[in-house]
Amino acid sequence: MTNEELHNEMIAAMKAKDKVRLSIVRQVMGEVKNLEVNERRDATEEDVNSMIKRLIKQTSETLEMSRKAGNNQERTETLEQQVSILESLLPAQLSGDALVELIEQTIAELGATTRKDMGRVMGALNKATGGNFDKAAAAKEVGSRLS
Repeated sequence: MTNEELHNEMIAAMKAKDKVRLSIVRQVMGEVKNLEVNERRDATEEDVNSMIKRLIKQTSETLEMSRKAGNNQERTETLEQQVSILESLLPAQLSGDALVELIEQTIAELGATTRKDMGRVMGALNKATGGNFDKAAAAKEVGSRLS
């Protein structure tokens, strides 16, 4: 997601009067602004996506703690909603047949044959997709194809 797309998301949330979505988008935009100020450069699409992933991880951890505590159902529901909003801001993850096809292509390009090559294959997949794929499914598929 680019900075411009993030700004458009904020405007759409304002028009829809969706306070939770607006809050999340503003949080991401604040993180992007901090990066731009601290590193004195414009944030790339990759930077924005990595910030969204980091916020998903943080919010998910808080959600797990809230579920374990089990004393505030409203907070737990809000956190679940925040995680789903953050996930919707990311591009769709590569999975299924498209992922299998990319794995086959990557294995062929690298000439990978043994399990020792699994790290190289996963690294190449990560680079090719920007880390936006189902890693567990990919690892299982790569492992089954390499002997």
